[in-house]
Amino acid sequence: MIVRILGEGQFRVDDDTAAKLTVLDKDLDAAVHAEDQAAFKVALAAAVDLVRAAGTPVGAEDFVTADYILPFSDATVAEVRELLADGTIHNDSIGLP
Repeated sequence: MIVRILGEGQFRVDDDTAAKLTVLDKDLDAAVHAEDQAAFKVALAAAVDLVRAAGTPVGAEDFVTADYILPFSDATVAEVRELLADGTIHNDSIGLP
């Protein structure tokens, strides 16, 4: 699975990491829906840290489509809502309907 962290790059993650990321995605989704900035910050940090630690960076010269997109690491709930609204990231990228 390829994961893009906006503003940072893409990482290749194994199935175990992808499964952990799916669990964290539920926390991100809930925090965005509840507009809970504190919970969102914790969940986003955990997801970004997981991808950075377990993932292998994809070289800039390699063109691969991301399967999953995380907002930039210091994003706020409001910024994510704006990104979703303007189409920069798709609702299904972070699990939102």
